Amino acid sequence: LNAAPGRASRQRVRFLPAPAPGGGGAVELGGARVPVLADHPLVRGPRFRKLKIGAGHRLDVKASGVFVLGIGRGNKLLTDLYNCHLTRVYTVGGLFGKATDDFSDTGNLVEKTTFDHITREKLERILAVIQGTNQKALLMYSNIDMKTQEAYELAVKGLIRPMGKSPPIITAVRCLQFALPEFQLEIHCLHETQQYLRKVVHEIGLELKSSAVCTQVRRTRDGVFTVDDALPRTQWNLQSIQEAIQNCQLKVETELEKTLG
Repeated sequence: LNAAPGRASRQRVRFLPAPAPGGGGAVELGGARVPVLADHPLVRGPRFRKLKIGAGHRLDVKASGVFVLGIGRGNKLLTDLYNCHLTRVYTVGGLFGKATDDFSDTGNLVEKTTFDHITREKLERILAVIQGTNQKALLMYSNIDMKTQEAYELAVKGLIRPMGKSPPIITAVRCLQFALPEFQLEIHCLHETQQYLRKVVHEIGLELKSSAVCTQVRRTRDGVFTVDDALPRTQWNLQSIQEAIQNCQLKVETELEKTLG
């Protein structure tokens, strides 16, 4: 930012002595525009001495994907978005046949199991049970009477969500790929951690009379922000960041207006 071209120095009018037109050593005052020395880089110093950057919902070292940051005024918007309790979407990879101490494929091996009896249909039945159980929890923590007009209007807008603290809640889950021993899930959730998602994969393995470890956790959406909005490491420069902020501004304002009014 400090290396970017700065604004031009302000100008002010000063009356300076100058030789009179008739000569003879006579002097007269004449108006002239001169730069304001207070705007000189050597006087002003660096334009930016510190830049406040805030982190949204964090990703642990074994996860990847969309990670939202707030710059300057964006830090308050991050807090407002957090208060909206928006859904996040993950692509989660799993591997049947083994269990580890931290539920990931890089952890210490605890046991190996068979998995030939597992089918996609059996997996999807377990996913349906998980979604149904979490749907009941979602309604319970939303503190809304489901027989009211308010509940109907919130459901139409997709705004039924816990507006306070709650345990992790999975609002939707489906199987994207299945090729034993590997599988891939898409999980929509609230108030989760990446370690919680790894534990879900572990518990799915147990429900299927086997074991499973998590091979990948990738966040594809965080509230209004998607992978399409994200900047890869090669685009971490001033121009790309400015464009990203401008492109996302309307989406953020719309979501805050819809949820917080």
